[in-house]
Amino acid sequence: MAGGADVESGRDQDDHQLSKLDHAAKKLETRTNIVDWEEPEDPQNPHNWPTWKRMSQVVLASSFLLTANLAATMFAPGAATLANEFDITNPTVVSLTVSIYLLGFAIGPMFLAPLSELYGRLAIYHICNVTYICFIIGCALATNTGMFLAFRVLAGCAASGPLTVGGGTIADVVPPAQRGKVMSLFFVGPLLGPVLGPIIGGFVSESIGWRWTFWIILILAGVSFIISIFVLRETNAAVLLGWKAARLRKETGNTALVSEMDRNIGPRQLFLRAITRPTKLLILSPIVLLLSLLSAFVFGLLFLLFTTFPAVFEQQYQFSAGVSGLSYLGVGIGMAVSLGAFAALSDKMHKAQGDSPPPEGRLKPMVWVMPIVPVGIFWYGWAASQQAHWIVPILGTSLFGFGVLWVIMPPQLYLVDAFGSEAAASALAANTILRLLFAAFIPLAGPSLYTDLGLGWGNSLLGFIGVAFLPVPLFFTRHGAWLRERFAVKL
Repeated sequence: MAGGADVESGRDQDDHQLSKLDHAAKKLETRTNIVDWEEPEDPQNPHNWPTWKRMSQVVLASSFLLTANLAATMFAPGAATLANEFDITNPTVVSLTVSIYLLGFAIGPMFLAPLSELYGRLAIYHICNVTYICFIIGCALATNTGMFLAFRVLAGCAASGPLTVGGGTIADVVPPAQRGKVMSLFFVGPLLGPVLGPIIGGFVSESIGWRWTFWIILILAGVSFIISIFVLRETNAAVLLGWKAARLRKETGNTALVSEMDRNIGPRQLFLRAITRPTKLLILSPIVLLLSLLSAFVFGLLFLLFTTFPAVFEQQYQFSAGVSGLSYLGVGIGMAVSLGAFAALSDKMHKAQGDSPPPEGRLKPMVWVMPIVPVGIFWYGWAASQQAHWIVPILGTSLFGFGVLWVIMPPQLYLVDAFGSEAAASALAANTILRLLFAAFIPLAGPSLYTDLGLGWGNSLLGFIGVAFLPVPLFFTRHGAWLRERFAVKL
């Protein structure tokens, strides 16, 4: 009996060893079916491309984004002329002709982000560029209000392509240590585009008509698109490895070959994730909700000013349509100075808090700089209301412009630091979508607000709302860690 037991025990051990060997063999076989880069220096990996090739991708993506943001406001000085041509008497609809473009900016990424994961960034760039050109032509040739608004929102959707995938392009081709400087180039478009647009558009609308603001955008977009056909390449590593795996399956007949980065996520799951995750964070995370509302309100104020500057300076100071475009310089100079200060000081101030500062440290500069935003609004509103010298309200807008960047950028850095990499993408998406929605709809309240309350009290109301938001960054610097733990959201 004992001998039989020993035999059975030995057989069990042999079976166990065979099972382990079989498992190891299957694991090795599975691993050999994984398609990855040949070596760390593989020239097919976008990180290893020549510098000129990598930087050409960044420059083109930045040029697309600059053109898209120029179009957001270049038409603004000509909106009154369009209103006369199309017999638009409702001032809210006049504002909508400008701001509805940003509604498209908000809608587009919900569809383009998952599509870029399925088909790559190159396809999104080319498809969005072609459709954008078509919709810009539609705006230029529009014969009535409905036609113009439809093409304008569709142009915004198409223009959101570079915004959606441009950051990913930079991550694909630029090492982390160099991304800060390159990202500053990429964000020149969103920063300066809405300011330069009306300056150009004011003189264009006055001299050759509002339709030419769109023909100029068409020329810029067309030149960039033609260059992109010859220069732009796919940079998404997951897509490139997927193509490589498909080619090898065809060449070798081995149908088990899969990409190292194949996540086996279908289109339905990608689209659901792109929509539900940001929404879930907005609803369940007070951090994402409050910081997004704060950023969105200030961004909405920025575009309210952009849509009302022509009327204010033409009525209060008798500026011509061309000269009224120069009123945007105050905001532009304030934002440019702010960008320089932010780039020079933000990381230094964060590192000064210790070797491993908490994410909440990103918000500390907001506590000191954010009061400038309502101060600038109060200054601008009452100076314009009392018809002080034209430079006085413009100085107020420069203060506002300086504060805007310090309200929008720190929350984004905080969300990146506070959430994991995947959750951070959804948190940033929630923040961006809410900002763009506010930028699309807050300007619609501008005409009625100024008609009912005047420039002084109308802007004061907005300033008081800004004052109500002042405790938010201070609250999060003190209690953000507890809130992150208490309201952790499972995605």
